[in-house]
Amino acid sequence: MSQQTATASSAEFSIKSIIAPLLAVIVGMIMVILDSTVVNVALTKFQTEFNATINTVQWTFTGYTLALSAVIPLAGWMTDKFGSKRIFLITITLFTIGSVLCGTAQSVEQLIIYRVIQGLGGGMVMPIGMAIIFRLAPQDKRGSIMGMLGIPMLLAPALGPILSGWLIEAVSWHWIFLINLPIGIVGLIVGSKYLPKWESNKAPALDIVGMILAPIAFASLAYGVSEGGRVSWSAENTLWGLIGGGIALLLFIFVELRHKQPLLELRVFRSSDFTRGALLVWIVQIALFGAMILMPVFLQQIRHYTPLETGIIMLPQAIGSMIFMPIGGRLFDKIGARPLALVGLLLVGGAMFLLHNITLDTKLIMILIPLFMIGCGMGLSMMSLNTHVLNSAPRRLVTRVTPLTTAAQQVVTSFAVAGLTGYMTTRTTDHMKTIGANGNPLDAAVNAFHDTFFLSFCIVLFGIVFSLFLRKPKPQIETPAPGAEQVDKAMMMGH
Repeated sequence: MSQQTATASSAEFSIKSIIAPLLAVIVGMIMVILDSTVVNVALTKFQTEFNATINTVQWTFTGYTLALSAVIPLAGWMTDKFGSKRIFLITITLFTIGSVLCGTAQSVEQLIIYRVIQGLGGGMVMPIGMAIIFRLAPQDKRGSIMGMLGIPMLLAPALGPILSGWLIEAVSWHWIFLINLPIGIVGLIVGSKYLPKWESNKAPALDIVGMILAPIAFASLAYGVSEGGRVSWSAENTLWGLIGGGIALLLFIFVELRHKQPLLELRVFRSSDFTRGALLVWIVQIALFGAMILMPVFLQQIRHYTPLETGIIMLPQAIGSMIFMPIGGRLFDKIGARPLALVGLLLVGGAMFLLHNITLDTKLIMILIPLFMIGCGMGLSMMSLNTHVLNSAPRRLVTRVTPLTTAAQQVVTSFAVAGLTGYMTTRTTDHMKTIGANGNPLDAAVNAFHDTFFLSFCIVLFGIVFSLFLRKPKPQIETPAPGAEQVDKAMMMGH
């Protein structure tokens, strides 16, 4: 086949054949990511509705997060065993059923249980969906197509508070869950008709020890970090979660590296390109997702905006992401991830520097501009880096690598949110001591936000320097699945 014919074939495939499957995956991902954010706005409403304490109500968020973290590592094996299309549709079905149950909950205990069901369904949607689209995408169009897939990953967290605030004020809290029913039905219809049905791989024998350790490790770490940021890093629950999760994670790594057919393919970290890309993704996440949590808190607690007003103010971030995500995807196919990561992080760093000077009297436009800059930077860098990471792994291992990266990112995001909020709380206490009993507590809180945004700025600076060491991965040569020893040898020789 000539180069011209190959290019034409690739273009026809990417344009005509991938739109419908891409839509099915995007619908599923939007539901799952939205439900990670809409509940935050509704926690106060749940307290009133169920006459419950904030510590109890918080489990509607924590239970969902733990369930997500627990099932993500199983996605690769389940895909090999039953096929990606079948598992993807089952997870969408379970998530939709869980959503309907949440909308009918009569007590906070019921709501927590139903949120866990939601999380069990939603945990596999993202890794399986990303693996499906990555396998469908021609190599020369992969950045553009993965960029389209990344839009809901950045739009949903920004739109979640707006949707939740509007539904709670205009209708009732039940509809933040019930709205998933028509969306889920659309996803199932489109997915059933258009998702490709690949022949299932011969699934390896289930890594029983890994299957036990992985959910314990990721769920315990997510819980410990969440409790540390919300309550105290020295609290008993926090320590048990972190210590137990840390021990389980070390045991899991030891077992997986010695297993011939592991649950998660940790040996991909022997590729220096993969490792550098993954580390940079984590750095970006720590800076970005911490800021995404901090700004709504500032707008509501310090500037006293309503949840709906806060969501609207956050819109420029979503708009920036929506504009620059497809642009970043197309540029990735031509120039690779390093220039995009560098420019994206420079935009984010500039925004963080502007925000670290925010005050009670800062004009709204000086909040909207940095938010737009953050969205633009996220659009350029995030999905480009994720695609770079997947390109750095052997293609036949993609179904095992996406659960690995998704699980790791879930824990890193928890660390980012909890760590930065914990740091802000500590700095608030320190500033209160400085200004004395007669000082204005709002001044102490604003100064704490200054410090926290500056810390995010410093993290971004480190990411900018680190991005200079990225390089374009060498093309992957497709070969029959080798044994673990051949995987290791190929990675060490190639990188």
